[in-house]
Amino acid sequence: MSTQFREDALKEASRARTTPPPLYKVLLLNDDFTPMEFVVQILQTFFHKDREQATKIMLQVHTQGHGVCGVYTKDVAATKVEQVLHFAKAHQHPLQCVMEEN
Repeated sequence: MSTQFREDALKEASRARTTPPPLYKVLLLNDDFTPMEFVVQILQTFFHKDREQATKIMLQVHTQGHGVCGVYTKDVAATKVEQVLHFAKAHQHPLQCVMEEN
């Protein structure tokens, strides 16, 4: 067997490396109407945060105007945003959730 074939295959494999997909931050935005406990529930339910982490993020949303819930690929981030918006609307809260490129 020729070593040229193996060398060519290795060169091709090294060129075929892909770059990781861009990541997106999912953010909750502060408002004056959504209860803090509801925000904690959102963080625990959709972002799998424990009570302590959820409370910390909720306080960041409350004091700084926004808080990062997590960083995901585009499709996952978009799904999380839609889930949160739907859940908030179903419970008659104006909570806003957005995504931005990391």
